[in-house]
Amino acid sequence: MKILQWLGGLLVGLGLLVAVGGLFLSPMFAVSRSVVVNAPPDKVYELVADPQRWKDWSAWSRRDPSMVVSYSGAASGAGAVWAWKSASEGDGRMSFTAVEPGRKVAFDLYFPDFGTKPRGEINFVPEGAGTKVIWTMNGDTGENPLHHWFALFADGLIGKDFEAALANLKALAEGGPPGPAAK
Repeated sequence: MKILQWLGGLLVGLGLLVAVGGLFLSPMFAVSRSVVVNAPPDKVYELVADPQRWKDWSAWSRRDPSMVVSYSGAASGAGAVWAWKSASEGDGRMSFTAVEPGRKVAFDLYFPDFGTKPRGEINFVPEGAGTKVIWTMNGDTGENPLHHWFALFADGLIGKDFEAALANLKALAEGGPPGPAAK
């Protein structure tokens, strides 16, 4: 019986430590990755500015081929919107908010399960005969101290998916098949 009391106390203590520790963590997060693609900026931009092309290179779409996706708004560029529902990847919505053809796609995200609304950009910078693609995203996890732990580890959690997606985008833009989905 003492062992059960001790284990119960330990679990309560760990729970309090996680909750209180989260109060001291920043709710803000930022993730950024880049890759150099051996293709001109306009070619890479076309693969990103059209939300229907994301299924060809996005790590999340490739991990869940049965993801249900709907499109609205503009066909591409500013005003294009896509939403998804996935048992394994979660639900969300992305809206392209601003574009500069061949240079930038800015977006807002919404994840209803967390109530978060991160923002981001994918920039295309000429580099030699190719293009440096820079994908950034930042956001606020809100007031829930448990979500602050996500902010602390966001770069490691999301960064690997950005890397896989950028590798797929590079392969596609350079004329090869995208690689396997990230795990």
